[in-house]
Amino acid sequence: MSRVPGWLGRLGAGLTEMSERWNERRAAAERARAEDEPVPPQDHVPPPPDYAPAVPARPDPVQAVPWGLRVAAEAGWRLLVLAGTLWVLMRVISAVRLVVLAFAAALLITALLQPTVVRLRRHGVPHGPATALTAVLGFVIMGLMGWFVTWQVMENIDNLSGQVQDGIDELRNWLLNSPFHVTEKQINEIATNLREAVGANTDQITSAGLEGVTVVVEALTGLLLAVFSTLFLLYDGKRIWQWTLRLVPAAARPGVAGAGPRAWRTLTSYVRGTVIVALIDAVFIGLGIYFLDVPMAVPLAVFIFLFSFIPLVGAVVSGALAVVVALVTQGVFTAVMTLAVVLAVQQIEGHILQPFILGRAVRVHPLAVVLSVSAGGLVAGIGGAVVAVPLVAVTNTVATYLRAYSREAALRQAPRPRGATATDAAPGAEPPPAPPSPPSA
Repeated sequence: MSRVPGWLGRLGAGLTEMSERWNERRAAAERARAEDEPVPPQDHVPPPPDYAPAVPARPDPVQAVPWGLRVAAEAGWRLLVLAGTLWVLMRVISAVRLVVLAFAAALLITALLQPTVVRLRRHGVPHGPATALTAVLGFVIMGLMGWFVTWQVMENIDNLSGQVQDGIDELRNWLLNSPFHVTEKQINEIATNLREAVGANTDQITSAGLEGVTVVVEALTGLLLAVFSTLFLLYDGKRIWQWTLRLVPAAARPGVAGAGPRAWRTLTSYVRGTVIVALIDAVFIGLGIYFLDVPMAVPLAVFIFLFSFIPLVGAVVSGALAVVVALVTQGVFTAVMTLAVVLAVQQIEGHILQPFILGRAVRVHPLAVVLSVSAGGLVAGIGGAVVAVPLVAVTNTVATYLRAYSREAALRQAPRPRGATATDAAPGAEPPPAPPSPPSA
């Protein structure tokens, strides 16, 4: 047992000595190789051989894209984000369309009634009674108008049906004797087709009547929402506006605080001007069709007044309704005279009344009016067509003011020579006005 450790020790010592000699020889060989072939620095790249083709350096990808394409891409993705935001907003508005239309109607009614509250308060009437008196009088007048139209239609419906039948017979005789060469067989075929169409669509007409009940319920709900919203806007408009300003970021709050009262002034001018123009249209067209002995002249005048709140389209629809009633009740000559009266009043309205009454408070291009009314009608029907133009007018006012405000703010912050004022830095430009008080009753 004593010989084994000694043998193992001598073997281990021999292996260790051989390993040390091997390491010394390898180190000597590496030193010799290093002396013969020096190692180049790490950042040095050997030049390519003479036979290698020249490869141009590739530019930065950002610099390789043309400037116009980069601008288009930057604008494109921002437009996509904006379009997506608008799409989501429109979907939300469509989901709560009744609430949105009721609040929009409340804003229009408030813009019409709020100056009356201000006048009453200037004469010493307290805020609460002034608001209540104005709201009650406004809603009573609107309710009386609706009741009067319904009463007139119900009172004249029997006489109107007989006059319509006589007018249809007269129109039939006129077509038979007209130069259009219309035969009695063709007229009978048209009447037969109409009766068949009504008979074939009886189910649809019935379902439309059932849907009409739902429409009436929604209309009453929207009316109640509009009434309550109008009361709160008339009474508490200032605090509602101040609460709305708290939702705006602090950096943009001064500009929005200045744009809000101007937008409200534009809306008030639009509503008051539209009411005056609609009243003039209704009075003059109503007098014209009254002297032409057209039945239900007063209800037709009220319809003309209500439809005048829809720019362009409302005047055409209400005028066409008056002409159709004159045609089927009094004949072709009376219908032509009614059409002449409607066109004359509308021309006076478009070229004299609207520029004179509305003035520069509401500056909207006719093309913008047509497009906005069409878009509003497609999105929300008649209610959307009514609120489309005032929305565009208010948006135009707000955008114009914010653009002017940002430009003036940039001029104030720009460095200028010592001793120069803001007017010297921007010749002919007025300093940005201080934000006026928010709209209130």
